[in-house]
Formats: sequence, structure tokens, C-alpha cells
Amino acid sequence: MRLHDRYLFRELFTPLAVCLGVFLIFWVFLLFSQELEHIRDAKLHFVDTIEYGLSLMPAILIMVMPFILLFGLLWALSNHARHNELTALRAAGISLWRICVPYFVVGLLATGAYFVLNEIVAPACDKWSASILTRYVKKTAATTSSTHFTNSGYTNHRAQRVWKFGEFHGISGTMINPVVIWYLPDGREQQLKASTAIYTNDTWVFFDVNQYVETAPHSGLVQLSTTNELALPDFDETPQRILMDLKFTDKNGTLSTRSADVPLFQLWPYLQSNPDLTPQEHAKLFTKFYSRIAAPWTCFIVVLMAIPFGAPSGRRNLFYGVAGAIFISFAFFVLQQVSIAFGLGGHMIPWVAAWLPNIIFALLGFFLTLRVR
Repeated sequence: MRLHDRYLFRELFTPLAVCLGVFLIFWVFLLFSQELEHIRDAKLHFVDTIEYGLSLMPAILIMVMPFILLFGLLWALSNHARHNELTALRAAGISLWRICVPYFVVGLLATGAYFVLNEIVAPACDKWSASILTRYVKKTAATTSSTHFTNSGYTNHRAQRVWKFGEFHGISGTMINPVVIWYLPDGREQQLKASTAIYTNDTWVFFDVNQYVETAPHSGLVQLSTTNELALPDFDETPQRILMDLKFTDKNGTLSTRSADVPLFQLWPYLQSNPDLTPQEHAKLFTKFYSRIAAPWTCFIVVLMAIPFGAPSGRRNLFYGVAGAIFISFAFFVLQQVSIAFGLGGHMIPWVAAWLPNIIFALLGFFLTLRVR
């Protein structure tokens, strides 16, 4: 690492730290003004409130990270340009692209941090914040709806089994009034009805079971047997898998939202286990999937947009650069939301909808940087 690289890294640290502090203070104040009612209803103590604020911090940081990076870079670049430091480096034979290598490294590090926060830390903190809110008050239907479903069902497309139930408790792995329908190799339908089912020792155990089967395909069901308890280790559906499917297909669940709000470790298994999605489901879920991959690269795109607006020399370029970068960034985020909306609606190929804003503004930043004198 050359001396000027270390200098640029050091000079970027202070603007980033100041911007981070300002944004966090602003967002924490705004967030707590919105969450105050929830905190009061949950009867949280002072220490619990601090803990609750910490659990919300990763989600806040994900939202503000691109803006922190943008304003920090504009601040640092404008300072260097105002004191003709970038001009001196270029006069020494160092190209602008080589000068900006430290900024690209920071952009890549921010991209990695964004991905880790978005995929690992934030989902874990969501569960943490939910548990904090229920420490002193009894869970309501609203707080348990994400793990408790009534009068619903699940289809295992690979095994061609259909589950229906009156109630399903995802945490305990318990079903009330389950009905399981599947087909034998010769095409006959077989059906199982029980009063209760419990998932224990990696096996579904049914109680008060009645089994029915067709004597011939489409001939009608006849009763096969009745038993008090029946274990079926061949049923490979786990409560976690069923719960994940229900979260995606519930009328208030993932498919009803218009944002890339599901971690990849949940999206990918669901897509693998459900190859026969409808065109509408395919568009929504794959747009969400590719958007989760494309979103962290916003941090790197921000670097490409900041350089051409912050690097030009001259005092007048400070306000021009800040205003121009803010306008371009605003246009980027608007295009990003519009593109994702088109993808979710099935009007655009999912991967194109997710990556189009990144591609357009990466090329724009590249060509604007080439024009910097």
C-alpha cells in the first residue's frame, strides 16, 4: 500500500464517522418517536428500551449505509479537491482511477457489510426485538400469527402430498385436525385424518387416526384402518419447512409484500422445493431473490457516483458536486423502486428488474469519471 493510499483512507475515516453519527442520531430519534407507543404497551424498563434500540440498529444501518458512504466520500473528495491534492497526485503521474482505489476498497467492504447485516444480523435482530416486546406482556394473536396458522394447508410438490389442518403451531410442531392426501404408485388416492399430529424425534406422529384409500383410481375412498397412534417416518416435511411455506403463501405473508424482505437462506430452499410456481409467484419470488443479491452493491455504485461529483477541483464544485450527487442518488433509488415494482408485477424479467438500476448507474458513474479533468 502506497503512502497516498494510507492518507486517503485516513482522511475518509473522519467524514464517515461523523456522517454515521449524525444519521444514527437522526434515525434513532425518528424511530423511537414512532416506536414509543410499542415500548409503552410492552411495559419495557429503561434497560429493556436500550436493548430494544440496539436490536433495531442493524435495520437502521442498512437503510442509511449508502447515504453515509455517499456524503462521507463527497466530504473527503471535496476537501482533497479544494486543496488541490488530487491535482498534485495526478500531476505526479497517478491516474484518477488509481487514486480512487482506496474508495473502491471501502465500497467493496461496505458491500460485504451490507450483505452480512441484511442476510444474517437483521433477521436475527428482528427475532430479538420481538422477544423483547413480549417479556412483560402476554403474546397476542398479532405477535403469534407468524408461527400460528388456522384453516390452512401445505403442498409438498416433490412428494405429491397435500396437508390440510385446522391449526398449526410452528414452534411446537403441532397440528390440530390434520388431513394428509397423497397418491400411491398405481394412481390411487390415500388419505389420512387425525385429531392431532406432533413432530417428535424427526417423525410425525398422528393420534386418533382414520385412513382411507381408493380401491381403484377415481373410484371413491373407502376406510382402510383406524388406530390410536401412527408414526410415519416417510413423511419428510418438517415444521420449519411447512412454516416457511405458509409464510410465503399466507394472504398477509411474503407474496403480498412489495419489497425484497426475505433472507436468501429462506428464499432459496423455498424456490428449490417449489418448482411449479405460478407465473405471478415466480415473478415475485425471483425478483425478491435477485434484489437481495443486488441490493448490497448499491454501496459500490454510490462510490462510482460520488467520484465524478466530488473529485473536480475548484471551490464552486463543492456545492455543485453535493447537489449533483444527491440528485443522481435520488434518481437511482427511484429507478430501483420502480424497477422492482415492474419485476414483482411480472412486467420485467426478475434478474433484469433487480440489476437494471445498478447497471445503468454504474455505467453512468464510469463515463462521468472518464470526463473528470
